[in-house]
Amino acid sequence: MNQTAQPSPDTDDDWDAKAIEALEAARMMPAGKEKSEALKRAGLLRKAADTHKPFPTKKRGRPPKHT
Repeated sequence: MNQTAQPSPDTDDDWDAKAIEALEAARMMPAGKEKSEALKRAGLLRKAADTHKPFPTKKRGRPPKHT
């Protein structure tokens, strides 16, 4: 068997790419129930892509006072 290394399906870029493709495909569809369902699926993929992104490491709140 000749297997090639494939990226993990859970990478951030993969989720983003899936969401973008789904949205573009949904936008190209004619108006109707199918387009509405496709837009909903694209929205769900976008939410999934956003949840797979790492959290920012930026600290929140007021910076410490320097006296």
